[in-house]
Amino acid sequence: MSDSNPSWDLSDLLNQWAYEPGKLNVRVIMGTDGEPRIQMRLDLGVLQMHMEGRPDGQRPRGFESLLDYHEARLDNSPSAAGPGVGEGAGEADAAAGYEAGAGASSADSDEDEAEGEGVEAESAGTEEPRPRDPNGRFTLAPEDCRELREEAVQYYHRYMALLVLEDYEGVVRDTTRNLRVLDLCARHAEAEEDRAALEPFRAYITMMRARALASQALKDNEPKAALHAIDEGLDALRQHFASTGQDGAFEASGEVQMLRGMRESLVPKLPTSPRAELKKRLDAAVRAENYELAAILRDELKAMGE
Repeated sequence: MSDSNPSWDLSDLLNQWAYEPGKLNVRVIMGTDGEPRIQMRLDLGVLQMHMEGRPDGQRPRGFESLLDYHEARLDNSPSAAGPGVGEGAGEADAAAGYEAGAGASSADSDEDEAEGEGVEAESAGTEEPRPRDPNGRFTLAPEDCRELREEAVQYYHRYMALLVLEDYEGVVRDTTRNLRVLDLCARHAEAEEDRAALEPFRAYITMMRARALASQALKDNEPKAALHAIDEGLDALRQHFASTGQDGAFEASGEVQMLRGMRESLVPKLPTSPRAELKKRLDAAVRAENYELAAILRDELKAMGE
């Protein structure tokens, strides 16, 4: 299908914002509805995303996302038992390199469609759960899993953009959300290939979430909290590799190396304890052959229980 309407040509926009290879070019603009949008410059155009909710602005089946829809199905299922899907994901670290063009749609939804979806949303709470298998278990069909994967790519694009914008809370939100997708598919997909399809990305999502938590803590001038976030991320990665029988992969993991490098850069920023500060001053006094000061510092250390 072709259209000769010149107003649809994006050339002026693309010429005004040049693509820079090797760099993630991101900016925030104001939409015609007065709401902010994230734009990401790609080699072949511009990706535009909503700041909140589903990145393309749609509300599938009246829910904020397909993930929310299927989680509501699970909650309404008589067979639902035990902890909710993704429970504890906000405490465990886990975001992965989905390929940057793998089926993400970023077009803003138009006003008419939004109105229609609003009507659908009113009835969403009373919608009958979709059919389950003959055993009465909640399951995800292959088509459900495919749609969830495609939706997760949208959130991947957004949290990468938010990382550039230093919106670390947004990165934590979207990576935690994508971890819920991994958990949901791993536990409830009908097909084995769908249960395993997203697992290779878990280590990356874990690392990105821990990195964002640590970066936010540093932004808040809380280096100890940043160190704690990194250590939790490393523990989550260790558990992930152990649970998948890849204990040896932990040390070689690029995600582990990334977090360890960030940790090493953090240690010098940690506040020094009074005892450690005294030891440091004592060493300096001895090196300077200021033995009188060294004796005083030694007495202070002894008084502190050394």
